[in-house]
Amino acid sequence: MNNLITDVKSLELETLKNLKNSKANNTLRAYQSDFRDFSAFCVKNGFSSLPTQPKIVALYITHLSKSSKFSTLKRRIASISVLHKLKGHYLDTKHPIIMENLHGIKRTLGTRQKAKKPILINDLKLIIKAIDEEKIRDKALILIGFSGGFRRSELVNIHYDDIEFVTEGVKILIKRSKTDQSGEGSVKAIPYFDNQEFCPVVALKNYVGKKFSNTNEGKIFNISDKSVALIIKRYAEKAGLDPSKYAGHSLRSGFATTAAEFGAEERNIMAMTGHKTTQMVRRYIQEANLFKNNALNKIKI
Repeated sequence: MNNLITDVKSLELETLKNLKNSKANNTLRAYQSDFRDFSAFCVKNGFSSLPTQPKIVALYITHLSKSSKFSTLKRRIASISVLHKLKGHYLDTKHPIIMENLHGIKRTLGTRQKAKKPILINDLKLIIKAIDEEKIRDKALILIGFSGGFRRSELVNIHYDDIEFVTEGVKILIKRSKTDQSGEGSVKAIPYFDNQEFCPVVALKNYVGKKFSNTNEGKIFNISDKSVALIIKRYAEKAGLDPSKYAGHSLRSGFATTAAEFGAEERNIMAMTGHKTTQMVRRYIQEANLFKNNALNKIKI
């Protein structure tokens, strides 16, 4: 009997370990941060946070809706749900009191977010020209980030042995990404550009050649994902652009919007960005076509 109890406890521990390993460390940290906020709300109001009840979650998201985006509300619910599962508790996040409350908030607030601006071709050229000649890392970072449609987390986790320069350009292995948590991996192929001043392959080759002259291992850029946004903002301001309108995602959205504007097919954009659904990519295409396919172009005054 004791052996059976020991085996069950061992299985429970192993199961909890598997549950944790199913999520990336950054994702788990985000869940924990969200749950801390929920716990603080519960403590303040005399509620139990773990386990909790659908009614308490509904009250919490009503509280949040006064100052948060709709997407934040959904993420907080997901975080509360995951932490309950990890601790072996059941929470019905599809309970009517939660879902109907969300629906009412959605009708009141709407769900369209004011996104940061994409870095388009003209913006990109201004930003690259604003980078001092000796800042070869920053030039390579921005050009590679844009041309590969990289997420910030992907960009900062590129290692030396993930890149391969070939006749056509460079191949970059992405070992793991937001939509590839199991680590199957994918390869982004970036060709040479005709204009060497703005060529990501040339910029990366120059930078790698200097940084890795005495070694052949380690992260290429060796910075945090938050640093990507700060670097973009710094050079956007230096280029005369409003830095508050740009963020780390501006490189990725800029690539997708620019590719769509130049007529790239939806599936080819998705192949580069790694999007698994068409929803976001179609939003980029719609943005790119706002003026191109505008009915007012037919009106001559």
